[in-house]
Amino acid sequence: MATLKEQADPNLDCKGNHYLVILCLIVVLAVMVLVSILPLSFPLNWHDYLLHQLGTLVFMAIVCACYRYLASTTFSFVLATLFIVIHIIGARYLYSYVPYDEWTQNLLGFRLNEMFGWQRNMYDRLVHFCYGLLLLPLIKDVFHYLMPTLSLKVILLLVLQFNLATSALYELFEWILGITLSPESAEAYNGQQGDIWDAQKDILLAFIGALISATIIYLKPQSSNNKKAVYSNGLK
Repeated sequence: MATLKEQADPNLDCKGNHYLVILCLIVVLAVMVLVSILPLSFPLNWHDYLLHQLGTLVFMAIVCACYRYLASTTFSFVLATLFIVIHIIGARYLYSYVPYDEWTQNLLGFRLNEMFGWQRNMYDRLVHFCYGLLLLPLIKDVFHYLMPTLSLKVILLLVLQFNLATSALYELFEWILGITLSPESAEAYNGQQGDIWDAQKDILLAFIGALISATIIYLKPQSSNNKKAVYSNGLK
């Protein structure tokens, strides 16, 4: 049975799509292996590290399934893969210890924390922002596949609500870890760094990223033929 992609575009090179999935999987695994062998300036707790990376493998499988079976676009799939790579780097350094200051100092001659006056490691904030910015297109594609009669505007509103809901659920998950794991393991995974408003700031940044992505998608010019094909039955 043909997938929705094949029905929409009979000339689609499905073999090329398979190659893209394989390529992205290779990139993800290569980055995971590479960062795993990098020297660290602190002792690594492998239990905490593997707890981070277990979610990486599960999430990559979900992204691949969305691309293969739920008609997400190639662009959305690549953005989602980029988000996973950003997460892998953060997980290697348990988020709180990503040495981006040293990287920018060596490459560009300045330190980000000093430039912006930050008092903590902000890499986890970047990942939450990218959750909204880079994953919204993929989630939008899945929502449209599941609810093809809805207009683009309604789909984007639903996806923004999904972003807020999943961000809040993740913070609840971190809270559960915080009360079940040892204090050291909980801090290593959650990376609050003493900020009592960490959860609220993470949710806000994820929503801002999603809002930017949704605005770009909504304002992006679309051909009249494409609009008719995709949203001909949508709510106006």
